[in-house]
Amino acid sequence: MSVLHLRGHIELADGVFCSEAWLVDEVLTVSRPERRPDRVLDGWVVPGLVDVHCHIGLVATGASTEQVAVEQAITNRDSGVLLIRDAGSPLDTRWLQQRRDLPHLIRSGTHIARPKRYLRNFGVDLEDVNQLPDEVRKQARRGDGWVKLVADWIDRSDGAAADLKPLWPNEVLAEAVAVAHEEGARVTAHAFATESIDGLLDAGIDCIEHGTGLTAQQISRVVSQDVAVTPTLLQVGQFASIAEQAAAKYPQYAARMRRMFDDRYAQVRRLHAAGVQLLVGTDAGGTIEHGLIAQECAELVRAGVPTAEVLRAATWQTRRYLGVPDIHPGDRPGLVVYAADPRSDIKVLQRPRAVVLGGRITPCTRLAGPSLRAVPCPEPVRTSAPLRSETVRPHLTM
Repeated sequence: MSVLHLRGHIELADGVFCSEAWLVDEVLTVSRPERRPDRVLDGWVVPGLVDVHCHIGLVATGASTEQVAVEQAITNRDSGVLLIRDAGSPLDTRWLQQRRDLPHLIRSGTHIARPKRYLRNFGVDLEDVNQLPDEVRKQARRGDGWVKLVADWIDRSDGAAADLKPLWPNEVLAEAVAVAHEEGARVTAHAFATESIDGLLDAGIDCIEHGTGLTAQQISRVVSQDVAVTPTLLQVGQFASIAEQAAAKYPQYAARMRRMFDDRYAQVRRLHAAGVQLLVGTDAGGTIEHGLIAQECAELVRAGVPTAEVLRAATWQTRRYLGVPDIHPGDRPGLVVYAADPRSDIKVLQRPRAVVLGGRITPCTRLAGPSLRAVPCPEPVRTSAPLRSETVRPHLTM
């Protein structure tokens, strides 16, 4: 029998916390076991972080090797990310879901785009826009309840007047989203431009990635239709360099990208003030390094989202959005331990003290300090409804 004793502030769900818990043979309990613990781990404990826009198996040139995909997953795990919604990958990564030592992966299949209207080798390119509903059905069956569309991209065929334009006619888009819903899948879409948003909302889109072009009127529709938005500020932070590279040949496109870069923090403030559900996603893969969830969280705080809300979006709230149950006694949980409260300083997320995956401590390479014994946290105030140790839920590995 192995026993790991957790002490400090242990928050298993939003507002549900205790000061002590144990992992007995990797299973969570809040009842003190008879056996003395093999290890004691003091700190601030939260469920594993969620990266809701991540690309496992994708590199700048397209599909990665299987070994690189594993390395990407490990990098995310070591950063504290234990649940990933893969927002499109050209590599079939279903086999990664069998690895108990890697984050839980919810796949969106492969991006769906059009020839020369997205990054080369990243997705499925449809010559005929009318093929979209059939391809959505295929990807819905290939993925884990999500489909990823590319809604807009630069149309270089317009020469100097080239700019972001929608890829799909509205009527085809509506049919495609309906097909996904028939298959029990939700749809998210890469959307930089204002022009693509109304068609997505009319079609019944479930989630929007980036959302840099959302207007005030469109934001109101997003709220009324309960559509979530992933701001991907690390990605939008690259728009200035994209604009610089494009300025000579595509000045109109470059000017738009520069405007969206300059407006990125104000845009997030508008989304937050309107009540949009914000998700935390790094857009890792391709041009963004993996393992940067803490930096993405810090960017959201810099934009003006309260730290406590960012932590909620990176943990409990998005777990529920993705249909993943809260952690309960009886689970083999995924937890991250920090030396201090991330809600007081979001930078705490950059240095996890320990990562527990599937109920066992993971031998991470980037932990803060050589010892598992951290500085004890202050005794937390208990909720009015303390955890009940007899509550048992199915075992989870995230």
